[in-house]
Amino acid sequence: AGPPGGVRFELPDLVEADGEGGKAGGAEGGKTVEGEGRKPTCVIVLGMAGSGKTTFVQRLTSELHARGSPPYVVNLDPACREVPYPANIDIRDTVKYKQVMKQYQLGPNGGIVTSLNLFATKFDQVLDLVAKKDNEFVIFDTPGQIEVFTWSASGSIITEALAAQFPTVVVYVMDSVRSTSPVTFMSNMLYACSILYKCKLPFIIAMNKIDVVSHQYALDWMQ
Repeated sequence: AGPPGGVRFELPDLVEADGEGGKAGGAEGGKTVEGEGRKPTCVIVLGMAGSGKTTFVQRLTSELHARGSPPYVVNLDPACREVPYPANIDIRDTVKYKQVMKQYQLGPNGGIVTSLNLFATKFDQVLDLVAKKDNEFVIFDTPGQIEVFTWSASGSIITEALAAQFPTVVVYVMDSVRSTSPVTFMSNMLYACSILYKCKLPFIIAMNKIDVVSHQYALDWMQ
């Protein structure tokens, strides 16, 4: 049982939440029926507030569904009102953000950090669920405030726990509209480099919103 005040630690039983019934059975330690020893690839989506992380996850999820390889999606943002994709595991089902703020007398960012910390204490249950699935990809949508995840203890615990058991990739979503200035662009690149050297995982930069502003300027600068 969790501490008084309504903050729950129990992760809901979501083994059958994606509607696959018993198809996910028979997998032990990340092994699948189709490919023995094959493990799902974990994709951790990071980015500055407003860069379009959640929309990116929604489009990526939709594309993978269209290709016949639906991903297992995990929402790690406790403060969002709703998500535009089917989340198999949602931190909001486990930790109530507003109750955490009230119980511990925290502000918005402190509430997000504490909610993540509480969720991280039971992250082994998430790993067990992911290992039993036969999805090719597991996508993690992170909180809007990037520093809450990248520089907190819970963010490191979650990232390292995933990397220890599964192939893990970090996708850094960059806002093309806000990065047209060389100063802003270099700030984004330096932040991306700091995350790369901190987590030491395969790293991809995804330039978002290129339908609004072409990303060609960034390619020209990098060349």
